[in-house]
Amino acid sequence: MKISARNILNGKVTEIVKGATTSHVRIDIGSGVIVTASITNDAVADLALEKGKQAYAVIKASDVMVGID
Repeated sequence: MKISARNILNGKVTEIVKGATTSHVRIDIGSGVIVTASITNDAVADLALEKGKQAYAVIKASDVMVGID
């Protein structure tokens, strides 16, 4: 895989929660850290994602927001 994004996190799919049009895909990137991505159900099918499969969380964003209570 060759892409322009610099933040590529390797891990394993731990859970896929499907909604009406989008799914939340949780990827364990190690040390108990879970990254959650919201992608279309079609993308889940196209990538043949399933629990236990290796996957990459690819992050390319100009802004990252953090909030606290």
